[in-house]
Amino acid sequence: MKRIVYREWKLAPQRYWGLLAILAVVASLGGLAFAYMEHEGHWVTGMTNQIVWGTPHVFAVFLIVAASGALSVASIGGVFGKTLYKPMGRLSGLLAVALLAGGLMVLVLDLGRPERLVVAMTTYNFRSIFAWNIFLYTGFMIVVIAYLWAMAEPKGKPYAKPLGFIALGWRLALTTGTGSIFGFLVARQAYDTAVMAPLFIAMSFAYGLAIFMLVLLFAFDQDDRPIGETVLFRLRNLLGTYIIAVLLLVLVYFLTKLYGAKHYDLVAFYLLDGGIYTILFWFVWVLAGGLFPIGILFHPELGKSRAWIASACGLVVLGGLTSMYVIIIGGQAYPMQLFPGKTILESGFYDGVGGAVAAYAPSLPELFLGIGGVAVALLITAVGIRMLQFLPESLADGDVDPHAAKA
Repeated sequence: MKRIVYREWKLAPQRYWGLLAILAVVASLGGLAFAYMEHEGHWVTGMTNQIVWGTPHVFAVFLIVAASGALSVASIGGVFGKTLYKPMGRLSGLLAVALLAGGLMVLVLDLGRPERLVVAMTTYNFRSIFAWNIFLYTGFMIVVIAYLWAMAEPKGKPYAKPLGFIALGWRLALTTGTGSIFGFLVARQAYDTAVMAPLFIAMSFAYGLAIFMLVLLFAFDQDDRPIGETVLFRLRNLLGTYIIAVLLLVLVYFLTKLYGAKHYDLVAFYLLDGGIYTILFWFVWVLAGGLFPIGILFHPELGKSRAWIASACGLVVLGGLTSMYVIIIGGQAYPMQLFPGKTILESGFYDGVGGAVAAYAPSLPELFLGIGGVAVALLITAVGIRMLQFLPESLADGDVDPHAAKA
């Protein structure tokens, strides 16, 4: 394998500043949405007493989960010694930090009282998974930044592999913790299962890699850097495998729920008569975000086209956002069973008891805040690859050797 040469993103100034301007405007819309919700109160959102996690949480959890998965390329190259992936390790780490920063920004701005974040960071209830996630998120950021330094700085080379192992373990813990937020919520029938943790790990691999591939293809195409079929097809096959793993764990989730008769109505809600949630589950998450990309990626002709591969990645991202919407919003919309086995015809606590599915519609401030978080993540990525040497000069077939000895 040839020596890896890195250089900054050589995008023409007009195009680069134009791209930053677009991202900055979108991020500013998120800031304005936060200011509006902070001034008027959360009543202007679509959230209610039953659906307390709305569209901003969908974007935030998606970005946090994808941040963990985006680091998988660096882990495969640096930890497992697969030299084909090593040139992409720096971009993988940068994107992981950027996605996590965007997701946490959305979470903080949706608190209602963001200045109270200091309370959450100084007062801990270690019986709550939320307390552990404070350490998981901040620790992930610190570990990945240190790993980036070790990959980019010659003096840090001796520490690269140990830091890579720590980052690998930390990102698995982070995604396990995020999935466990839902798995530990026994009050919600749609959550309350240990399958949530491995499901979120599999989703992180798929969604993070899809975003990584889109950023890689865009950055190299704009800078006229070559990507060989060896690298592209290896990433393609890896993404297809991750998507299959997600669909298998979704199947396991529903089989787990069907094992208990008390969950039959919940399964019917998701799969048959849940209205918008059933439509989103089957047509956007499973078909558009799962089966269609698998068909594209493993098709003998379409799977060789970069445009089709990019389209498959885009569909996976769309399916990922939809999966979070179905899990987070749908899980809250389904009526709570405060007294299992008992029928309650009316409740004055606005908790959905009585069989009615809670109504929810995303508001514009919520959408702008969520999209603003995505823009912040992409803005950090664009600035990082422009100012720092995070992109390899070439990923052409002659510059990478999948069978090369471990570097």
